Amino acid sequence: MVGSLMYLTASRPDLMFVVCLLSRFMASPTQLHLAVAKRVLRYLKGTLECGIWYKRGTMSDLVAYTDSDYAGDRDDSKSTSGYAFMMSGGAVAWSSRKQPIVTLSTTEAEYVAAVACACQAIWMRRILKEIGHEQTEEMVVFCDNTSTIKLSKNAVMHGRSKHIRVRYHFLRDLTKQGIIKLIHCNTEEQLADMMTKPLKLMSFQKARAALGMVSLSELNLLPES
Repeated sequence: MVGSLMYLTASRPDLMFVVCLLSRFMASPTQLHLAVAKRVLRYLKGTLECGIWYKRGTMSDLVAYTDSDYAGDRDDSKSTSGYAFMMSGGAVAWSSRKQPIVTLSTTEAEYVAAVACACQAIWMRRILKEIGHEQTEEMVVFCDNTSTIKLSKNAVMHGRSKHIRVRYHFLRDLTKQGIIKLIHCNTEEQLADMMTKPLKLMSFQKARAALGMVSLSELNLLPES
C-alpha cells in the first residue's frame, strides 16, 4: 500500500508528507500505521479528480518555496525538510524528507532545508536551459525564517551557526554569486509548509490550491478562453 502511494506522489504533492512519514515505519509497521494508510486511501478516493493545472500562456520563471519543521521526529529528534517549485501556475517539483542530521535550532533546521532546495534549484535551472527556457536572473526562493536569510548573507560565525557543517554553507556562495535569492514570506503564504507537517483542514486546502491543484469539476465551471 505504501509503495503504491509513493508512486502516486509523482503527481500528487498533497500526499507527499504523509507518505514520507509512513515510509519511515516500513521496517516494523503496526496496526496504527495500517489505519493511517487506509485513511490516506479514503482521502485519495474522495479526490480522484484532483490534479495539477498548468495554465497555458503563463510561462513564468521558476520560483521555489522552502520550509522545515523543528525536531518533528519524536524518535531521533530530526527535522523534516520540504520544498516546492512553482512554474506556470502549478507545482513542478516537490519534496518531503527527513534531515540527515540533528539540528540544534529552528534557524539551523531551516538553513539545512534551504540548502537542499538550492541544490535542486541549480539542477532544475540546467534542465530548463537545455530545453530552451534559460533563467538568467536570480532564482527567488521564499523562506519564512528571517534568521536563515540573514545567515545566508552574513559570513560571521556566531553561537547559533558555528556548529553547522561546512557543506551547508554552500548556500552562501550561491547567494553571493547571484544564483539564489532568499526572500522572506509569511507562514500563511509558505506553500512548502504542507511538506513538513500536518496542517489544519483550511490551511491544507489553501496550500493545495496554491500548488495549482484543482478538480475536473472546478475546471468545467471556468469560462472558456
